[in-house]
Amino acid sequence: MWSFLTDLFRRPGSTHTVVVMDGEEVGRTRRYEVQPKRLFITWSVSLLVTILLGASLVAFTPLRTYIPGYGTEELRRNARLNAIRVAALQDSVAVQRHYIKRLQQLLTGQVDSVARTASANVQAQPTREPQTTDRAVPDPDQDNPNTQAHEQPAISATSFSVTARSQKGGAGRYIMPSLSLPVESPVETGFPTRNFDASDAHFGIDLAVSEGSLVRAVGEGYVVLSDWTQEGGYTVAVQHSDGYLSVYKHNKRLLKQTGDRVEAREALAVSGNSGEVTTGPHLHFELWRNGLAQDPRPYVTGW
Repeated sequence: MWSFLTDLFRRPGSTHTVVVMDGEEVGRTRRYEVQPKRLFITWSVSLLVTILLGASLVAFTPLRTYIPGYGTEELRRNARLNAIRVAALQDSVAVQRHYIKRLQQLLTGQVDSVARTASANVQAQPTREPQTTDRAVPDPDQDNPNTQAHEQPAISATSFSVTARSQKGGAGRYIMPSLSLPVESPVETGFPTRNFDASDAHFGIDLAVSEGSLVRAVGEGYVVLSDWTQEGGYTVAVQHSDGYLSVYKHNKRLLKQTGDRVEAREALAVSGNSGEVTTGPHLHFELWRNGLAQDPRPYVTGW
């Protein structure tokens, strides 16, 4: 075969006569006029057309999905979407961490260092007043330098302005009455299942309550937090007067928004089982005073 092809393409431009004989029928022959140059061109064009047809089928038909390692447009689009989602998730985690940090500062009443420095500078230059007595007035901050950090509530209730006139007299800024102690339980039914334990970072009381019960404010105040938290689920916090802050966690649904003013016994949320740190439907109730967690039992009747 190799010698035949060599003789055939030795002179590509000339015409060759190829005689085909049948081995079973002796004497029967067939003759073909073959020009190697045209034969080569025909083979080349056929091969090129076959390659182009195969490439078109792979590029423009779903057959490419059956080729291992060949990505489809849908796969590339999904890959881009997944990359965008990962980036968005990273940003969301960063925002969530910042949010949790700010929430911790809200609940613990921490003061920014810049604000502390400015406050210290103001206190360093007090206004001189005429002395009415020779006896010096003692400074309570000298005995405990950290007292100033817990002197004010997390968010001052007077920072919320009210455009409507107060029904209790006067116009302009509304002044909330003092929290009437002891207060009623934030839920109509339910009983404590876990007590306050600051050593175990449990700064409140867990109340066993059926899911769907109304969670009510223990006193009049302003909603300073109404959002989802990772551990506490749907959480709402109310700032009361005299530096009191009440927190209600693991709710199923929130009924108030940040900035709303609520009356005592007004519904804040619907109890549930949201958040990571929970073992069943219950309400986690916290009570803070000037940035310090308090054991709610002495403040609530019936506990």
